[in-house]
Amino acid sequence: MFLQYKIEIKWGVIFTLAMLAWMLIERLVGLHSTHIAVHPIYTNIFAIIAIIIYVLALQQKRDQDFGGKMNWAQGFITGIYVTIVVAILSPLTQLIIHFVITPHFFTNAATHAVEMGHMSANDAALYFSLTNYLVQSFVGAAIMGIITSAVVALFVRKK
Repeated sequence: MFLQYKIEIKWGVIFTLAMLAWMLIERLVGLHSTHIAVHPIYTNIFAIIAIIIYVLALQQKRDQDFGGKMNWAQGFITGIYVTIVVAILSPLTQLIIHFVITPHFFTNAATHAVEMGHMSANDAALYFSLTNYLVQSFVGAAIMGIITSAVVALFVRKK
């Protein structure tokens, strides 16, 4: 059953591994501690990597499963399946990020938000929590994956 989706599963896993590697890099360069003030800016660079992964996934699907031809709908559906894999893996990804890679991120981010006057201590504690990030990562993966799939499918389609 899953054999027909092996490309989508492969690229969903690659996306997840890339996310984990990116989080490790962020931590190592201090974006989760010393330079947390600029974290919201630099974390968005991962979007470029995400788009590249979706492009490569859709290109491989087009070339291997669709004989070099793919319409927008086929590309979009392929991207949706990649997105499903990423969304399903997102809770595990968050657990690895926050228990293994960067266990002090929530404390550092909440402290910074309070010190900058962006949030009260209560609001920061609620926002920068594993529960909230589990929900955000799942919903964010789904929404951004759908949008990315729709756009990338426009560029990867081939008659």
